[in-house]
Amino acid sequence: MPRFTALIAVSLSLLAVPVRAQTPDYPVTKAGTQTDVYHGKTIADPYRWLEDDNATDTKAWVEAQNRVSFDYLQKIPFRDKVTARYKALVNYPKYSAPFKKNEYVYFYKNDGLQNQSILYVQKGYDGTPEVLIDPNTFSPDGTIRLTSFTLSKNGKYAVVGRTAISGSDWQRFQIMDMETRTYLPETVDWVRFGGASWRGDGFYYSRYPKPDVGKELTAKAQSPQVFYHKLNTPVETDTLVYEDKANPNRYFGMGVTEDERFAQLYISESGKRGNALFFRDESKGVSAPFVPIVEAIGDDSFGIVDNEGDKFLIQTNRNAPNEKVVLYDPAKGDLRSTTTVLPEQKEPLQGVSTAGGKLIASYLKDVTTRVAVYDRVGKKENEIALPGVGTASGFGGEKGDTEVFFSFAAMNIPASVYRYDLMGKKYTLFRAPEIPGYNPDDYESKQVFYKSKDGTRIPMFLLYKKGTKLDGTNPTLLYGYGGFNISLTPSFSTSDILWCEMGGVFAKANLRGGSEYGEKWHEAGYRDKKQNVFDDCIAAAEYLIKEKYTSPAKLAIRGGSNGGLLVGAVINQRPDLFRAAVPEVGVMDMLRYQKFSAGTFWVSEYGSSDDPKQFQTLIKYSPLHNMKTGVTYPTTLITTSDHDDRVVPAHSFKYAATLQKNAAKTRPVLIRIGTNSGHSASNLSKSIEKEADVLSFLLYNLGVTL
Repeated sequence: MPRFTALIAVSLSLLAVPVRAQTPDYPVTKAGTQTDVYHGKTIADPYRWLEDDNATDTKAWVEAQNRVSFDYLQKIPFRDKVTARYKALVNYPKYSAPFKKNEYVYFYKNDGLQNQSILYVQKGYDGTPEVLIDPNTFSPDGTIRLTSFTLSKNGKYAVVGRTAISGSDWQRFQIMDMETRTYLPETVDWVRFGGASWRGDGFYYSRYPKPDVGKELTAKAQSPQVFYHKLNTPVETDTLVYEDKANPNRYFGMGVTEDERFAQLYISESGKRGNALFFRDESKGVSAPFVPIVEAIGDDSFGIVDNEGDKFLIQTNRNAPNEKVVLYDPAKGDLRSTTTVLPEQKEPLQGVSTAGGKLIASYLKDVTTRVAVYDRVGKKENEIALPGVGTASGFGGEKGDTEVFFSFAAMNIPASVYRYDLMGKKYTLFRAPEIPGYNPDDYESKQVFYKSKDGTRIPMFLLYKKGTKLDGTNPTLLYGYGGFNISLTPSFSTSDILWCEMGGVFAKANLRGGSEYGEKWHEAGYRDKKQNVFDDCIAAAEYLIKEKYTSPAKLAIRGGSNGGLLVGAVINQRPDLFRAAVPEVGVMDMLRYQKFSAGTFWVSEYGSSDDPKQFQTLIKYSPLHNMKTGVTYPTTLITTSDHDDRVVPAHSFKYAATLQKNAAKTRPVLIRIGTNSGHSASNLSKSIEKEADVLSFLLYNLGVTL
């Protein structure tokens, strides 16, 4: 990349005058008298009224807070420059890996700055692409998203999923006739998280009871019902396949094997990490009873990869924390008598795809992807030597396929699509993006390891411009998550590139609580061991300072959702390490999170304040309940959205009000509340706006001038 394009001439230096640090005049946040008693301990909750995001007082508070925050952001002298440069970096064509059904090929493409990617279809790989579904036409502001597209086995129909409310997790299903490209009259509403599973001339799906009017965003999750819908019939006459009224905190998912011979029913429950698993022979009809494979829900997970005739290939972590694949014979009726197909390895198994009569297994080795190909009985045939050290995904297909597609990305390399020949055991580049004015060779990406408080070795990825001096003066952004068995693998982000382009160092820490080293790594950072995650993050900051990448005056921390919780807890415990902080859509009230929306399903990860022992753990780190009065906290920009029905905005509202009240009046505490957005930005325009604001805020408060 040129040292900097004509779009922005960047010179990195300390500001001649101190960064604007005085606190603005915050809106008055009235304090109520609400208290709750948890196992003999009285806890005040003075901002309980902010939990009602539909209340007039709450809406007025949101408007007042946004006026203060946007006034601050608009006065950052280089905000427009950052926005322009970020938009320029984002403006390049992006393609998904294609998928094939019969003679037709489907793929998603975004020309650059389109709010939503468009789904295209063409005949064969050399055909002319045609627009099949353009989600940008779903709503005037482009905030209604295409969430799923699931073709029937014969390719004649597709279930098209779209968000029902801008930014929400609620979905609406419609059915497209692929020949006429028109929709059938029936529509399925109040679907959440789940998808459709085709079986013959219909499909299985899960839906919830319709929430009360005005409560769609904060409606507490409850057990859905599983239905079978037959094409060209009213949804009201759908066959009820499964429900469990006695257990309102359960979730049900359906699947169907590729040959449509067997249906699969998955049942999970709030407070438990694993799932039960049932199957049914579809020749017996959609009303036939399910047969249990695993009847009791515990902490072990089970998923059917495919069937081998009358038997099932199942991926599980039972007695295998790094996961394995076994062959289960229903005739024996005992999961303990399975045959191991892919044994547990030192590296955790991330997933198994089936295509062309092969099993394609993806593993993680020190948080980077490794891929191997096996036959259906588990004999290893070859490894796929990936283009570099990074993250690969895809490899899915059908039994008759002779090729699969996968994407590969690294910290400094945008996702490229590759075509892998299953017979020739070679891959070729299918599509590679080109970003105007960007050269990956200008950046250094590397992995380092550091010791946490208890001596555990923690990996971390670093990205910065080549030639960066390690003199402790670099503005540095530390990002983390640490939870829900989710790995932060190396990935490409135009936001991270822009940060580094402007002289910054980006650090992504692989904290415990994720799946970087399998289930044991996850277990070391959840429930009563959650403090390990915060210790890992604090140790990452200390490493960056010790190794002269940065200093406390130049270090910022960022994280979203569970990562927002991470930021809140860490700056409570070590405010001295950071100059700026951005907790995004965070879970901040650990005593009440389970009472809202999808929160009940996180009890298996966090525990619940309803349990006396778990309450003692939660109260020690809950970001909302562990602030100290008069402490100089980092300059903080809290972000949330008015339509977030996953982590409801009340978490951020109450947290912002409390931090504004308690923090020393020397550094601003702002909250930026997006409109018509959800847990993540609902379209590209809103994403660009938010990202530019966050980066401008961080650069400004770390003493950078552009």
